[in-house]
Amino acid sequence: MIEAPIASRRLLVEERRRLIVDLVEKQGRATVEELATRFGTSTVTIRADLDALARSSAIARSHGGALPMAAAATHDTPLNIKETRWHAQKLRIGEAAAKMIRDGETIILDSGSTTVEIARQIRQMKFESLTVITNALNIAMELSGLPQIRVMMLGGLLRQTSYSLVGPDAEQALAKLSADRLFLGVDGLDPNVGVTTPDPLEAALNALMIRVSRQTIAVLDASKLGQRSLSVITPVKNLDMVISDNSAPAETVEALRAAGVQVVLV
Repeated sequence: MIEAPIASRRLLVEERRRLIVDLVEKQGRATVEELATRFGTSTVTIRADLDALARSSAIARSHGGALPMAAAATHDTPLNIKETRWHAQKLRIGEAAAKMIRDGETIILDSGSTTVEIARQIRQMKFESLTVITNALNIAMELSGLPQIRVMMLGGLLRQTSYSLVGPDAEQALAKLSADRLFLGVDGLDPNVGVTTPDPLEAALNALMIRVSRQTIAVLDASKLGQRSLSVITPVKNLDMVISDNSAPAETVEALRAAGVQVVLV
């Protein structure tokens, strides 16, 4: 059932659409009429929202409503679509991850829809100094203009779906650096296979990020647990910690802990 209507404040179009995606993912389906009641708007507006979301593959359009877009870990989904999925969970994960960062550290923020939430939290925190290494254009932009944050951007080939830079140039730049913590965003984590991503170049750079970091923390919503993608980044034994949300399957959590990985659920 759709929850009680949202408070009467006017929502921006993108905000409303993001909430629609969250509701459809959470409930498994939603009708036009239910969504119109929920958001206090017309059915015409909701149909336009659903059509726009379907065109961008955020949801699947059905007769009279919408269904979740089946998660396909082997598909390289554009970042702007990823950001609409499980946003509340990613926000909590970002908050928990950011609290681990200490003043004066050097951290690596991998590209991704969860790691960008860490960057947004960093903007609100009071560091005297912090160095952030990243291969993500959007993360670099999030942290630009903050005098206490030194941003080191890796070069390389731009992947337009993720705004990330990968390839030999990025690896050569990273090989000369070291970091206290890596916050790694992934597309799939299977306790038996390891941490995976759709792009082989991204996987190679991620593996190097792990090697140059003292601590590796994978940050991912629970929908990624048990999923497998094309390229393996590393076995789970090379992870120090996983931060996910509290809907994570108990058997997967236990398998990770049995492999020596600390698991934090938020």
